[in-house]
Amino acid sequence: MGSSRRGFLRDSTMAVFGAGFLGRLERVSAMQKPVSLTDSLRAQASGTSESLFLKPDPDAEGPPPPADYDRLPLEWNKRTVARFKALLADRSIEAFLVRNPLNTIYLTGYWHTTTERPEATFMNADDEAPWFMYPGLDRDLVKSWWFGSGEMYFDFHHAEGAFPHDGKVQQGAKVDLFEFLLQGIRKHGVQGEIIGVDGELYPSELAKAEKTLPGVEFVDVSDILIDMRQVKTPEELALWRRSYLYQDRAHAFARDYILTHGTDVTDYEVGMATTLWINDQLYSDLDLADGAVHHGVKSRVGIYVRVGPVTAVPHPNQPYFNRIGRGMALQVAGISSIGGYGHENYRAYIIADDKGEFDPHMRKLWTVSRNCCDMQRDLSVEGVTCSHVAYEIHKYQVKEGVERFVYHRPAHGAGVEGHQSPYIALGDYTMMKNNMCFSEEPGLYDPEAGCGFNWSDTIVVGEKSGYRMSQVPYTEEWCWIRV
Repeated sequence: MGSSRRGFLRDSTMAVFGAGFLGRLERVSAMQKPVSLTDSLRAQASGTSESLFLKPDPDAEGPPPPADYDRLPLEWNKRTVARFKALLADRSIEAFLVRNPLNTIYLTGYWHTTTERPEATFMNADDEAPWFMYPGLDRDLVKSWWFGSGEMYFDFHHAEGAFPHDGKVQQGAKVDLFEFLLQGIRKHGVQGEIIGVDGELYPSELAKAEKTLPGVEFVDVSDILIDMRQVKTPEELALWRRSYLYQDRAHAFARDYILTHGTDVTDYEVGMATTLWINDQLYSDLDLADGAVHHGVKSRVGIYVRVGPVTAVPHPNQPYFNRIGRGMALQVAGISSIGGYGHENYRAYIIADDKGEFDPHMRKLWTVSRNCCDMQRDLSVEGVTCSHVAYEIHKYQVKEGVERFVYHRPAHGAGVEGHQSPYIALGDYTMMKNNMCFSEEPGLYDPEAGCGFNWSDTIVVGEKSGYRMSQVPYTEEWCWIRV
């Protein structure tokens, strides 16, 4: 890198963060004692914010030990497909077709980037490996994981007979990729007379299917897949827990950064510094195999900090770029995943004013929203409906007189896509099942006062109570700070 380029990077970084950013980052980094991230108890935690982490209650349901793997192994995918096939067999279905990338990833472990390019996965009951329709840019990814056979098109839009990577460059007729898919399935062969598909087909698609695969019925089985994906297996929960080890450390780093540098920094700087630091920890621990495909898939921690009036908007449309000040509300929000598994972790802060006091109105909103978090955890029991949990939380909010600060439902289901059904909402009567996962967001917002308090975590449904994945406290000691 030339000196002019280095100078540009240095100057642009200083313009964003202000002079001394690297020194501020190094000062907080030096405070963090290296720990074994496979140790969920973190006995070696430093004397900084990590020392305040919650310790598991041995008498209560709690998260599993963290996984020692970076992604779900292929054997897990094979067992999952076997479970899916067994459920299909109960409906006399001997073949399936999935076109939703989330279902392909869940069943086969083929992690890929989704765009306008269609991809599909097909299997018969007796097939030992999947058949894929896939675009040319993914040909190495799809063939190097769990691959039986398939049909490749070059790109979207695909021209008939055009495969430039094979030296075949021509302006052929545009290929109908749904017909291309059906023709490939016909060539592969269909077991039985029914194909279970993850969604309803359009009338135009059904007409094409009848022409290419006459006598084959397409039946929507998306309900089976979403039921499977909603209830997490022990392997999924262990990987989910592992991602929270890093996210918890990120929250501790962000808190230390704020306490160390106070009003000298912006919320943007805290978020970027923390994200930089924690991903260095994460990627140093993963088996990345020098960048080889299928290593370190969907693994990252992102930390987003906002302070002041921007906290009063549930989904802001303005940047997080405000100097931290006394008497403000502040939120540290994190999203983490390892091998695609993990979720949100937010904590809501109150910063004392110039007199060292905490605003009574902020204290009220903070306390009620925090109590709602505890209610959701305690109410998340197998056999309870999502609507009941929402009802109890909203009823408590009204009882406490904060109803005009309520802007949304308490929580949503959590999966690899982020938001997943079901929802902790008044109109969702889904019955909770053990090992379902939910966010935790009974936020309260006051735009007039320029403050808001929203939380999140992963709450896992249990038999007697739910439990959280994070060890970051919800206490006044952690969240009410002086800078």
